Amino acid sequence: MKRADRKTRSLLLKISYFLSLFFITITLCSCEEMNTETTKHTKETECESVSTEEIREASITTSESITVNIETDKAKNKKKTSSKKKSTKKKSAKKFTYKDIPAYSGNTYAEINNNTPFFTEDEITTDVFEKYSDLDDLGRCHVAFANICTELMPTEERGPIGHIKPSGWHTIKYPELIEDNYLYNRCHLIAHCLAGENDNEKNLITGTRYMNEDGMEPFELKVLDYIRYVDSDAHVLYRVTPIYKKKNLVARGVLMEALSVEDNGEGIKFCVFVYNVQPHITIDYATGDSTPDKEVETENSNDATHKKSAVHYDCTFFM
Repeated sequence: MKRADRKTRSLLLKISYFLSLFFITITLCSCEEMNTETTKHTKETECESVSTEEIREASITTSESITVNIETDKAKNKKKTSSKKKSTKKKSAKKFTYKDIPAYSGNTYAEINNNTPFFTEDEITTDVFEKYSDLDDLGRCHVAFANICTELMPTEERGPIGHIKPSGWHTIKYPELIEDNYLYNRCHLIAHCLAGENDNEKNLITGTRYMNEDGMEPFELKVLDYIRYVDSDAHVLYRVTPIYKKKNLVARGVLMEALSVEDNGEGIKFCVFVYNVQPHITIDYATGDSTPDKEVETENSNDATHKKSAVHYDCTFFM
């Protein structure tokens, strides 16, 4: 009985020992699995945080690149816009040169640009002004530009201008061909009656009597009469530009432009080239020298002979 009890006890001890080992093993395994899961979870969390940070940085980089691209595109668009504006200005600001002058055909002037002035939008204003270009190295006048109105018009008579010698000036007479004898006048680019300029050397050129009185004066009087008798509050943009060929001292003529501002040209609008010529006289525009046409010389000599014989005949008849 004692032996059976001993065997039973030893068996129970063994069983309890093995059970303890079993439970200890299970506990250890559970702890390792828990540690493994904890480590895994920590790593996953770190991975997730890194991924989030990378995404954030990537989004920042992308947004910066987009901003740069947008700014670059804006800059490009600005350049395109500015280039378009420049090209538009170039198109609107047309230039008239000697090559654009129609051949002289017997008329005092020729209409240019469909009789429309070359004024740009920036130049159209009611502000009162007058501008005269400086003389160039050859002593030649260039653009004279003013906004004609009652405020600019003279209140005194014109004074002497004989002391001014414009480029190409010659004092020469052709009494048989010119009513007032003299070939050349000191021509005001902007007439004294319009702006009150007297002996301003920047406003006086060497021009024929034909250009001054038959060519320019009718257009000057149009502007004067419009402001005097039609609208005394009006402003007329008025620009006169002498046109030279190369280094010639005498202009081939003048480009005259005018536009009444308040009514956008309904009252006054013209753009004409007035020829600096004198019928029956050939002008050397490089120097201002001149000679009568050969045919005219022959006709004049014949007319003089005829007049002498006619006078002699008439006198004989009445004796």
